[in-house]
Amino acid sequence: MKFLVEFFPVVLFFIAYFFYQQIPAVWIESFSALGLPSFDPTEPSDAIYFSTLIAIIASGLVALLHLLQHRELNKGKTITFIAFLIFGGATLFFRDPTFIKWKPTIINLVFAAVFTASFFIGKKTIIERMMGASIEAPNHIWHKLNLAWIVFFTSLAALNLYIASTYSESTWVNFKTFGVLGLTLGFLILQMILISRFVVIKSGD
Repeated sequence: MKFLVEFFPVVLFFIAYFFYQQIPAVWIESFSALGLPSFDPTEPSDAIYFSTLIAIIASGLVALLHLLQHRELNKGKTITFIAFLIFGGATLFFRDPTFIKWKPTIINLVFAAVFTASFFIGKKTIIERMMGASIEAPNHIWHKLNLAWIVFFTSLAALNLYIASTYSESTWVNFKTFGVLGLTLGFLILQMILISRFVVIKSGD
């Protein structure tokens, strides 16, 4: 469930993009009335800008909801919101979708850098800190798993950049929604299969 929440802004981005012209015009125009960027409901090219604004709002709500529930900021959700705010804001300000297309590449490289830094900062890697409360595994397994996530994030960053610069805008939106989700689910499943024989699930108190 938590995993799906992470993709909530992306799913709303997809819906707002592909169903832009089916959204009631009064809903779209209401954003302009609030002092937000204006959009033309009859102009298909405005879909990327409207969906970008929706994603910014949605990622902010996800981060805020976690803060209200747990009384603390979630680093991943906060980074995602800041990235949407910076790159999405630049997209809206300059009316140039290049910025939002670069966002997945930048954020994946940031995550790759954070996972890499955990090899040198602290006694545990990021992945062990995340999963170590429920799973026991030798240090070399944690290190390999952490390295696998670094490779995965870096690969996603490169793949996003390739698709964004090579294919159509709609193809990129599809990849951002379904491609990334499918690759992430596949990676998680493969990860659990590969490490299942090395780990011991910790019993609850």
